[in-house]
Amino acid sequence: MWGVRVRTAAAATLAVAVVLAIASIAFVLLQRHQLEASLTDVARQQATDVARQAAREGTSVDLVAGGGEQSLVQVVNAAGRVIAASPSVEGEPPVVKLAPPPGRIVTVNSTTLPISEGNQFVVVARGTNSPDGQLVVLVAQSLEAVQESTSVVSSLLAFGYPVLLLVVALTSYWLTGRALAPVEAIRRRVASIEGTAELSARVPVPGGNDELSRLAETMNSMLIRLQAGSEAQRRFIGDASHELRSPLATIRAVHEVGALHPESADWPQLTHEVLEELGRIDRLVSDMLLLARADEHGLTLRVEDVDLDDLVAAEAVRLQRAGVPQVVVSAPPLRIRGDRHQLARALRNLSDNAARHARSRVELRTHVEGRTAVLEVLDDGMGIRAADRDRVFERFVRLDQSRARDSGGTGLGLPIARQIAQAHGGELVLRHTDVGACFALTLPLDLGRGLGVRPSARAHPT
Repeated sequence: MWGVRVRTAAAATLAVAVVLAIASIAFVLLQRHQLEASLTDVARQQATDVARQAAREGTSVDLVAGGGEQSLVQVVNAAGRVIAASPSVEGEPPVVKLAPPPGRIVTVNSTTLPISEGNQFVVVARGTNSPDGQLVVLVAQSLEAVQESTSVVSSLLAFGYPVLLLVVALTSYWLTGRALAPVEAIRRRVASIEGTAELSARVPVPGGNDELSRLAETMNSMLIRLQAGSEAQRRFIGDASHELRSPLATIRAVHEVGALHPESADWPQLTHEVLEELGRIDRLVSDMLLLARADEHGLTLRVEDVDLDDLVAAEAVRLQRAGVPQVVVSAPPLRIRGDRHQLARALRNLSDNAARHARSRVELRTHVEGRTAVLEVLDDGMGIRAADRDRVFERFVRLDQSRARDSGGTGLGLPIARQIAQAHGGELVLRHTDVGACFALTLPLDLGRGLGVRPSARAHPT
């Protein structure tokens, strides 16, 4: 229910209140202790001086000049009779009944002294020897000044305590608002962004290298990613629309020609062309749906034991039936854990790409590198320039626009193959080769539980 500023101010005020209360109590107690200790030292010194005087003069000791309203002195003989006293307690019985041996000092607190009137006194008793026998010197100091001083300090603290807490609360509230001002600026800037058209906006980055500046930088990084994603989505939609428009235009043109010249139209050929374009549309829609699902949730794999050499052999047979002049296979038995259907799809995409660009030869081979299974697809075509080796994995990218479109390519085969490789914890890269192109699909042997290379070996015919 409370905002950050209120909670922060309340927490700071509570912490200061607890610390200040403990410090105030400790200060009052320490002050009282120091004042009492000081008065006790005065009483002890006075008792020592009187004891020395009594040791010389005995029962004739004169205390007329001692004492005062705040202190009193008595000299008591061994029989417990007061033989000398200061004017404030003259004629009074001993203030306390203490008889320490000569040289010893005893200190007590009392509120029952004749002049106490409810005040507290500290009483020091010192024993001494005199020519007239053993004597006891009693010196009392009033603690009224201590009580008054403690009362004044306590009153000041009680008055200043809430005032100081109020100042702390207001200061904390103000400072928290100043500290959160960049956050509010970030919030207002983000709130002002409406739709994907304003994703190029950036939030202000406060100075310094603290949490707020890192928050602003993180927000800007997020906006950059959102902008890049939005632009990629718009490009994807535009490219997909363009790809769909081409076969639809072909189908429409074929039907319009047939409708205008029905007597001379080659209907079987027209039907064949329409079916080819419909197949192209079907492949394009299927590829786009796969990429959309992969972008949103990732590819769902049905992991099982997969023999890569069997997939390669089946793909080689398909390529030969499709009319590739020469298909070379080098695939020793190799078993991994993966999704058979997705791996076959990735291999087909790579093979189709190689077949479209090969002059006369496509090579499929597998081997093991460390804990990784490698599936390579090579062709003897024109190859790919170094500047385009990353672009070929982008969606709807064709390095040879006319040939790729005429041969039925959608520009999504390589991105899908890379997506499948990454879903298996592997990668699809373009390796250097002197002739043509070499796509290497790397897969971990221990996805789930790796079975690695099978002990038997057999060669596939080329």
